[in-house]
Amino acid sequence: MSKIKLTFPDDSVREFDEGTTVQDVAKSISTSLGKKAVAGKLNDTLIDVERPISQDGKIEIIAGEDDEDSLKVLRNTASLVFGAAASEFKKNLHFGEKESNDDGFFVDTDDKDGQISVDELEEISAIMHKIIKNNDKVERVMMDKSELVEMFKDDPYKSSLIDAIESVQIPVYKLDGFVDFGYDAILPSMKNLKHFNLLSVAGAYWQGKSSNPMLQRIYGTAFYKEADLEADAKRRAEIKERDHRTIGRDLDLFFVDPEVGAGLPYWMPNGATIRRVIERYIIDKEVAWGYQHVYTPILMNLNAYKTSGHWEHYREDMFPPMDMGDGEMLELRPMNCPSHIQIYNHHKRSYRELPVRIAELGMMHRYEKSGALTGLQRVREMTLNDGHTFVALDQIQAEFKRTLQLMVEVYKDFDITDYSFRLSYRDPANTEKYFDDDEMWNKSQSMLKGAMDELGLKYYEAEGEAAFYGPKLDVQTKTALGNDETLSTIQLDFMQPEKFQLTYTGSDGEEHRPVMIHRGIVSTMERFIAYLIEMYKGAFPTWLAPTQVRIIPVNQKIHGSYAENLLKELRAKNIRAEIDTRDEKMGYKIRDAQTMKVPYTAVVGDQEMADATVSVRKYGEDNSESENLPMFVGSVVSDINNFSRSNG
Repeated sequence: MSKIKLTFPDDSVREFDEGTTVQDVAKSISTSLGKKAVAGKLNDTLIDVERPISQDGKIEIIAGEDDEDSLKVLRNTASLVFGAAASEFKKNLHFGEKESNDDGFFVDTDDKDGQISVDELEEISAIMHKIIKNNDKVERVMMDKSELVEMFKDDPYKSSLIDAIESVQIPVYKLDGFVDFGYDAILPSMKNLKHFNLLSVAGAYWQGKSSNPMLQRIYGTAFYKEADLEADAKRRAEIKERDHRTIGRDLDLFFVDPEVGAGLPYWMPNGATIRRVIERYIIDKEVAWGYQHVYTPILMNLNAYKTSGHWEHYREDMFPPMDMGDGEMLELRPMNCPSHIQIYNHHKRSYRELPVRIAELGMMHRYEKSGALTGLQRVREMTLNDGHTFVALDQIQAEFKRTLQLMVEVYKDFDITDYSFRLSYRDPANTEKYFDDDEMWNKSQSMLKGAMDELGLKYYEAEGEAAFYGPKLDVQTKTALGNDETLSTIQLDFMQPEKFQLTYTGSDGEEHRPVMIHRGIVSTMERFIAYLIEMYKGAFPTWLAPTQVRIIPVNQKIHGSYAENLLKELRAKNIRAEIDTRDEKMGYKIRDAQTMKVPYTAVVGDQEMADATVSVRKYGEDNSESENLPMFVGSVVSDINNFSRSNG
């Protein structure tokens, strides 16, 4: 019998008979490993535990219950069992794409007689449990492509997936009369598939294209241990509680309607108020730090983006150019850099002016695929808190430090404390995708690293994460849901000044090339507000809250005048206040103020009118306190001016 050589993770090499399975290899190491093995990795490709091996290669046994690959195999199996159960539940069901990942799995389905609803998931789950209890063996067989074509001729989605496969022989899995394909590895039996949940349903365009039919995407997850499934359920409950899309709907902050434009948020008055406060704050802050704020058009001649390199490197993420009919091609801008370059270049510059700091809340457009759009976090139209500084070479270090100090000050005002620094370099093994200037890259990367070392800040270095025109410092934050996200960026750029032939007159009377520093303090308004919504769970600090005080008169006819006087005093201090004049019971009005997360609820009745006081209940508290009017107004003003920080 022919022999094969398998290389193990410790670099040891052993010979086996050709046709040996992954499980045989695992048993040869130890009996317990043979029992625990759920799959193997041959030359970095997942394969079934009972699949015969017919070639030499690197082998790894997948056995750990917390291992990423092991979980993927389990979720592949859950996906297969779901398919079997769903096809039993709905006889005419068609199946589209599916995926198993670190969050669970999904399966796209379609049924002309009626899609699977969230209310039906429990019934399908019960059928899955029945299949698992039977512990039917999953059979892996090879089928001719022509056989599969005939088998799935009535399912347009499966037919399309089969057409895309180049192989003549295709591996398929059979379970309880159900047949499916497209998995890298499946558990051989159901004994480990006990702890799973079908989570939700959502619409998903076939293959992510909005021009294709809308399918029903079923989400689920699975774990080897019940404790892990319970922990995951708690995590998902926390995510749901913090989801900015849900909170945005409940607090009437924004909406996105695919019928009028996917990825194009509409800001309702409450959300617009939060955004306006942040915009005013950041503009005032940047002006105080020496930035000149500008407005530039959202359209620009395509040639500018060809000069900048965006068209070459970023074209897939840009909207198609607009032909104006006279030879001019206009482009919706994906970046503000070329616009600020035009501002700099409009005047002849002297070394005495440097650094020239230009900032803008600049609207941009990105051609995001519909399947990637998510609430405010992934949109097609966004407004970036953008800035570009033009400096002389010897000013880089100082300006870099200054920008970092501004960032830290802004973070403090928003109570953002969990962040880290990442220096992003080009990939030295793949330099062709970056601007071709080794000296520029070496110089700029060493400057950023030197500045960080001089400031004594901890950071980590990431090769291959730089933009195509220069290295950068990313400030990474942990979102309220535990995800890693880039909040701020500082980026050196020696390329754009060269491409646009930017100059300044030096003290020697000669023309010199400035260095450009790109920086964004709080990302886009859309992404930053999504981040804040989830961080605060919608309970915005007083200075950001859409309504800061809600006044509730016990009896509108009797106490309405007193409430109006209080409203005038509050608004005279620029406090966002309103009176609840609805014909509802007091208890309902107070609960509604808590539901809408209003920082201060001020109730006024007979006693308050007699004593010139208000009964104040703060958000999240059960009890009310009586305060005289000047004290109450003063405390709200102090709360706002202090950015709602409790430490004063």
